[in-house]
Amino acid sequence: MKLSVDEFRDWEHKSITLLGMSGVGKTRLANRLRQRNWFHYSGDYRIGTRYLDEAILDNIKQQAMQVPFLRDLLQSDSIYICNNITVDHLKPVSTFLGKLGNPELDGLGLKEFKRRQELHRVAEVATMLDVPEFIEKAQTIYGYRHFVNDAGGSVCELDDPEILRVLDEHTLILYIKATEADEQALIRRAEADPKPLYYREAFLDQQLEVYMREQDLPYVALIDPDDFVRWMFPRLFYSRIPRYEAIAAQYGYTITTDELGAVETEDDFLALVESVVMRQT
Repeated sequence: MKLSVDEFRDWEHKSITLLGMSGVGKTRLANRLRQRNWFHYSGDYRIGTRYLDEAILDNIKQQAMQVPFLRDLLQSDSIYICNNITVDHLKPVSTFLGKLGNPELDGLGLKEFKRRQELHRVAEVATMLDVPEFIEKAQTIYGYRHFVNDAGGSVCELDDPEILRVLDEHTLILYIKATEADEQALIRRAEADPKPLYYREAFLDQQLEVYMREQDLPYVALIDPDDFVRWMFPRLFYSRIPRYEAIAAQYGYTITTDELGAVETEDDFLALVESVVMRQT
């Protein structure tokens, strides 16, 4: 939603959606605000604990069943497996998403990879549509005054107008744009520690064709999963920037990682939002 500075100041129960690539500081900010009477709604946490919980557990059980000792215990109901996902520890979600490539290097085949990507897409759509319900819960059940939606980095990939309508109606959308220096730092971090990512199917198909041609690979099963993620990350990163910018231009506001980096307190954050509302009004 677009607001004047006075409207933002007078907004009794503030609700803000943070957009941007993973690593730009969304969760760090949300954790700080949580200590100051803000409900922290983590999109990735909601995905893992509500919409992908069973699929994540099934994947873990399939791995465990390949170990005879664990298989016997599971089949006799002597042990059980559960998720221990927290806002700060979301590895079961990324592990389920997986990486494309050689199964001997823990890669997934293209069909299975796309199946999991689609499950994640559906889960992320549902998670963002749950935001109004949780704004209400944050106040009436949990007693928080304000609400911050820590959206996943792939929200801009969903191409679902209803999500943007809902987020615009109920929250002030704030896009955190990485400076050039921070862009390079994010890319270096991804190269050093390649993590599973969500890709729009059309983007994946297009880039996969280029990668296979460049690497002269006849089969997806020959892909080194980590190498593919390293190759894909900067391409994905720069493909998302215009998508984020378009959302912010139509529905919200943009701040930089440098501006966010100067935020130490809730008052700092509110002052930053007021300044960006003023300059982009």
